[in-house]
Amino acid sequence: MYYIGIDLGGTNIAAGIVDEDGAIVKKGSVPTGRTRPSEEIVGDMCSLVESLIKEAGIDRADIHSIGIGSPGTPDRKNGVIIYNNNLGFRNVPIRKLLQERFGLPVYLENDANCAAIAESLAGAAKGEPNAVVITIGTGIGGGVIIDNKLYTGFNGAGGELGHVVIHMNGEECTCGRKGCWEAYSSATALIRQTARAMSENQQSLMNSMVEGDPNRISAKTAFEAARLGDETAKRVVEQYIEMLAEGLANMINIFQPNVVVLGGGVSKEGENLLAPLREKVRGRTYCADGVENTRIVAAKLGNDAGIIGAALISKA
Repeated sequence: MYYIGIDLGGTNIAAGIVDEDGAIVKKGSVPTGRTRPSEEIVGDMCSLVESLIKEAGIDRADIHSIGIGSPGTPDRKNGVIIYNNNLGFRNVPIRKLLQERFGLPVYLENDANCAAIAESLAGAAKGEPNAVVITIGTGIGGGVIIDNKLYTGFNGAGGELGHVVIHMNGEECTCGRKGCWEAYSSATALIRQTARAMSENQQSLMNSMVEGDPNRISAKTAFEAARLGDETAKRVVEQYIEMLAEGLANMINIFQPNVVVLGGGVSKEGENLLAPLREKVRGRTYCADGVENTRIVAAKLGNDAGIIGAALISKA
């Protein structure tokens, strides 16, 4: 039996066919085009899944279900994306739309929760009863595992960790509030911080790295330039890690999990990110002497976590 997982991101729609063991048999992606109407985005999701099924040569009778991981707030019971601020979705009946196309059971979950399911069952948090999984991408998503169970709150909206305010009246967030952790520590925020620093420091190596084209700035730019000794880039990276640590300390103080798992593209920086991050977090958490501290590690499943977690929603 196979399971289909769809990771509906702000930049790309990724989908995959997953087997009983959580291994991806076939996967692919298409650009989200997030400013488009929801009907067009859902149509591309369906077309992507159809092409994957055809390429894999799998009979639809051998597919158990389709799972969708979406940013924002899902209505799991009715299969409706109530709110997705990154895509502008409001009350999109995504289960109905996919069931009309495929005739299969369709499950819906928050995308960060999907990553938490995947990392908890098969990744960096495997075997840990309490874990917080943070996904750093277009926004910041969070998934919380308590006593081996996904925590979603009484209304299904729990775990929106990116929208904890760390700077009162600070940077404006896509959710409408100011000073959210997401506005400082998402990959989008890092790109904005990098661009701002480059504009203020024209001699920075980062300007030549992107050949003066701000559209070529990525979340990697500052880290790469910092490794080459660029002082402006070093300041961007240090400030970014400072803000990331501020939010992580809050998460640890609230949940005291066995482990915090960082996923998303920025986490691929590995110890260049994690070592200074652990140091900054250590002095901000309330752990008495002799008490075991939360471990902070990088995710193991990479970009596949969203697909695998979405596919396994029905088994979680």
